[in-house]
Amino acid sequence: MDNSIAAWLVVALAAAAANLPFFSERILGLFPLPAGKGAASGAGERTKRFPLRLLELIVLYFLVGFVARLLESRIGSVYVQTWEFYAVTGCLFLVLAFPGFVLRYLRKRRG
Repeated sequence: MDNSIAAWLVVALAAAAANLPFFSERILGLFPLPAGKGAASGAGERTKRFPLRLLELIVLYFLVGFVARLLESRIGSVYVQTWEFYAVTGCLFLVLAFPGFVLRYLRKRRG
């Protein structure tokens, strides 16, 4: 796989994964939300609360990082990263999650 294709694949995967908790009411986009745990109170309505979305965002960050590390190892040698790398990529992941956050919590709903 070419270096630029792998890099763009990781960026696209990160953008999709960062917005997934805000667009889906399922855990990691796969598992339905249990009725009593993490769901907001309401008759028949099951929505994820913000702490669960934040935890899901952290899990997806590490999942995307694992995929990126796999792609890097297939291309060549894996470079050792320090805490600064993880701080910057974590902030970048939060920036990529901003559109989903805005649509979920800041957009005015009609009706």
